[in-house]
Amino acid sequence: MKRDNLPWQPALPATLRWSDSGVPVSSHFDDVYYSQDNGLEESRHVFLAGSELPKRWLVPQCRQFCIGELGFGTGLNFLLTWQAWRALPQPRPDLHFLSIEKHPLVRRDLERALAAWPALGDLAARLLAVYPPPLAGQHRLLLEPGLRLDLWWEDASDALTDLASRGQPFVDAWYLDGFAPARNDAMWSPQVINAVAGLSRPGASFATFTAAGHVKRKLMDAGFNVSKVPGYGRKRECLRGVLEAGVTPEAPPDLSPWDLPHDVQERPDHILVLGGGLAGCTTAAALAARGIQVTLLEQGALSSGGSGNDQGVLYTRLSRKHSTLVDFALQGFQFATQFYRALFQAGELQQHRDGDLCGSFQQSSNTTEMAALRDALTGLEDVAQVLDHEQASRLLGIEQPCAGYWYPGSGWIRPAAVCRALTARHNIRVLEHCGHVTLHREDTRWHAKVEGKTLAEASVVIVATGPGATAMEQLKWLPLQTIRGQVTELPANDATAMLRAALCHEGYIAPARAGIHSMGASFNINMADAKPRAQDNRDNLSKLAAAVPGWGAALDAIPPGSLQGRVGFRCASPDYLPVVGPVPAYNAFLEDFSALGRNARQSIAHRGSYLPGLYVNTAHGSRGLASTPITAELLASMICDEPLPFSRTLTRALSPARFIIRDLSRNRIRT
Repeated sequence: MKRDNLPWQPALPATLRWSDSGVPVSSHFDDVYYSQDNGLEESRHVFLAGSELPKRWLVPQCRQFCIGELGFGTGLNFLLTWQAWRALPQPRPDLHFLSIEKHPLVRRDLERALAAWPALGDLAARLLAVYPPPLAGQHRLLLEPGLRLDLWWEDASDALTDLASRGQPFVDAWYLDGFAPARNDAMWSPQVINAVAGLSRPGASFATFTAAGHVKRKLMDAGFNVSKVPGYGRKRECLRGVLEAGVTPEAPPDLSPWDLPHDVQERPDHILVLGGGLAGCTTAAALAARGIQVTLLEQGALSSGGSGNDQGVLYTRLSRKHSTLVDFALQGFQFATQFYRALFQAGELQQHRDGDLCGSFQQSSNTTEMAALRDALTGLEDVAQVLDHEQASRLLGIEQPCAGYWYPGSGWIRPAAVCRALTARHNIRVLEHCGHVTLHREDTRWHAKVEGKTLAEASVVIVATGPGATAMEQLKWLPLQTIRGQVTELPANDATAMLRAALCHEGYIAPARAGIHSMGASFNINMADAKPRAQDNRDNLSKLAAAVPGWGAALDAIPPGSLQGRVGFRCASPDYLPVVGPVPAYNAFLEDFSALGRNARQSIAHRGSYLPGLYVNTAHGSRGLASTPITAELLASMICDEPLPFSRTLTRALSPARFIIRDLSRNRIRT
């Protein structure tokens, strides 16, 4: 689903009217969201009983179960499924619920609709607390251990085509819950039904409220064994079925599957993660949450590299037009705000000591773009707002000279506290001060060695060592860039103590932690000096003085050499996107796609050659707080054969193999 260069805008939310009995009705499709008699019991009858749930979860071999749904609507089906799953005895299988909705309800309408079901009140409140705004794209919600909810605010045909293009069936049961075929025929098209079949594992079921003959025929043509069964209440019949012989959807003809490995590896029981910064620790936590044993190896102390700054600001980027970079940044930011909020709520992070989601303000002088985005952000005020300088001054508590963007879910975080909290969880073993680790493939295992001695081994390894990734023989070809950044520690005074939220300008400053503001950071390319420099402190002070003119005289009077500073090294890629995914077998991959050097526009139909069980998670630049939680989920889902939290377009944009494809297409590599 490519949106590049299209005007940036939210998903079109549902417009409702309410029946006399309080049932929501879609104004667009002129159809109810659930039965006016008893929507709760109708949902249980049609979808849970129609899918033989929870009976199928009790099979001993069932370790994870995926439900795909067309039409999230009010979330009633999901909440009832969640309720039934929670009632299972432990241990129970992981539940992954993926739902596609073109016109999501806004939160106030969802809250009103779910108020009709007091028995679901606790679960409804938990859903409402993390329910995403109508931000087009994919949203992953982690509601409790073992349960993942993916909400795709997309057209069903586009989303299913994207999901099916990976050639990876992962759905065990389908809830086909769109509006009635007579009202919304597009969602019951052969293209949609065939994609449903192509995404279904052998023996997958479907259940739907409709009994329309043309829907039944399409499902049978797609390989489902279809039965008519009694419907609920006044509805005489509905359809259920099981996949017997699926139809493999055709891949888009212009989409070469270079991003997909030839071989799919079985889910491992143990994984090595190299690197104890944010990328490594979030990845370890995502894997451990799935019951995988993780050994994390760090060259020095945990979070001693780029993740060692005392404060970091959680921020993202906006633009008038869609781009891969903007879409990734926003989806990652949305997930990260919920991720850190959950850590605070669970007591794993302490307010003010380890961070504060107090919001952040980004100054901007681009009045044209702000004018365009002011309208586009209508309905997305929980994500971002355009503020004039007076509004910004009131929120920040200090005088602001210009307008900009307010991110209410943002704030500052202490990265080291995040790393410690995540690695203290069950299933994670941490080895610090390992020294320089090298990787060696022996039979079917990866060995992490130091000076020839094996420290740990596993069938799967994830390299999350930031700039150190290219020191690995298997990754030395990656075009990574190291950027030196110096953070200045500014003691708080009466004026700076008034700052109530994070401020981003050409640099940034966070509200004081333990009487000290972190501000910065310098941006020095091709500089390896790890010692703090007085000149960088002066530059940071000058940028802050320009951003807060009222502080200018006081800041100018501070001797830059009197301030403490910390130097870290960012790792960035040429396109400023992270590098996340399986690692290509470089020479074999070149041979696989060498024809691109002769004709860059051709589509090569075969998959790529990848090193078995080797993945990378690096190049997060200065936005690691926002990007690492979601890329950790991406890797964990890849390894565990789950639906991914991104569209294939975004997943390909992060793949390390993209650089080889790019250079071949531009004839920069001789093969």
